Amino acid sequence: MTQAISLRKRLIKTSMLSSIVAGLLALLLLVGISIYHTMKVQDQIMDEVADMLLKSDLSQNSGSQLDELSDEFDIQYQLVNGQQLLTDSTESAADEIDTEKKHVTQKRMITDLQNGYDIVWIDQRLQRSYQATDDDSKLMVNMLQPLSVRFKDLTQSFFTYLAVLLGLWAVQWGVLHFSVKKQFKSIQQLSNEIAGKNAQDLSIIQQPQPEFQELQPMVNQLNQMLTRLDQALSNEQRFTADASHELRSPLSAIQMRLQVLKRKYQDLPELQPYLDNIQQDVHRGTQVLENLLLLARLDPSNDSELAKTWLDLEAITQEVLQTLASQLREKQIQLHIENEQVKVYGNEELLFICIRNLIDNAIRYTPPQGNIYIHLGYLNNWEVFEIENDGEGIPPDILKHLGERFYRALGTKTQGSGLGLSICKKVAELHRGQMHIEASEHGGLKVSLYLH
Repeated sequence: MTQAISLRKRLIKTSMLSSIVAGLLALLLLVGISIYHTMKVQDQIMDEVADMLLKSDLSQNSGSQLDELSDEFDIQYQLVNGQQLLTDSTESAADEIDTEKKHVTQKRMITDLQNGYDIVWIDQRLQRSYQATDDDSKLMVNMLQPLSVRFKDLTQSFFTYLAVLLGLWAVQWGVLHFSVKKQFKSIQQLSNEIAGKNAQDLSIIQQPQPEFQELQPMVNQLNQMLTRLDQALSNEQRFTADASHELRSPLSAIQMRLQVLKRKYQDLPELQPYLDNIQQDVHRGTQVLENLLLLARLDPSNDSELAKTWLDLEAITQEVLQTLASQLREKQIQLHIENEQVKVYGNEELLFICIRNLIDNAIRYTPPQGNIYIHLGYLNNWEVFEIENDGEGIPPDILKHLGERFYRALGTKTQGSGLGLSICKKVAELHRGQMHIEASEHGGLKVSLYLH
């Protein structure tokens, strides 16, 4: 399964990535320009020092000025005439080197440097070299300057710029995070409005302000779908109610005529089983119609519309058991009841129907001389009604479909409409509760009703 992505995170990530790339390119461009500018300025300084050496008379003032430039920019120089060293730079105390090393360096400067500017490896470091000659006086100047000196200030500037960029990126991330989150509030409001839609509220969705043009087509399609769904639900409820009302009268008439026929032909015992079967079928059809009418009445209902009061769940259970006592005696079923004096806030009529359906369902599917277990109690602030029964086990593929309308397992000989558990589930929802169906450890079915 493909993992869902966060549009908000992707927007922030994309914006930050583009900003980082642009910032790094700008930094590289700035570094390149700074390197070019630094090299050009320092080369001009070396050229000026060379001109002073070649053209000055090396007076005291000129010599002091040369020494100051040499110390300030860490420039080493030699002025030679052929093989004769006329003058060279003096090393500061911080950069002092021994005589042997200086001799080797000077000799290398005299013999190894190329005319003009170059980059050489001397004294285990890269240095900028410059050699200039005066054709008239036959004088030659050799100069060296470590590249690290040139780029010392540039390195500091680079890290300063980088720190500024990091700070700006941090500020941008905060601004983007706040801005995108604020913009997505409208989408969250739209999501909440869509999530609030149910069978009782299928009105069109109003996009919160400010409206997003990109979302408008989706909102329009959702509104069209809600309109069609509202019409479909209304048609279904109207059809169910109308069909049930239209069929109730004929079934009642058939039931009355069957009773008349049974009395009229009571002296024909071979005919009675057929009449009994017809009467059972009519009775089952009547039950289906009653359940359909109840579902048609419950489907559009809202829990806030129900008349509710505090009820004793045990009293309702005992009242249901009295109405089903004959069925219990007929199958010789043993009841096991655990009661914690549960009080529930709900609609008495619907809870009676729900508990009656659950107990009636358990009686139908419990084998003769079997057991039914009922538990009334509390669990994590829920009022709980649990019922389970003996049985031969329920396959998982059948268990997962229980509670669906009109579902009945193939091959079952027990009569029923397939609507009882659906009604119970709807009653639980109207009481802001839940209904859980699972296999019982006793072999039958376990139904747990959680109410608030």
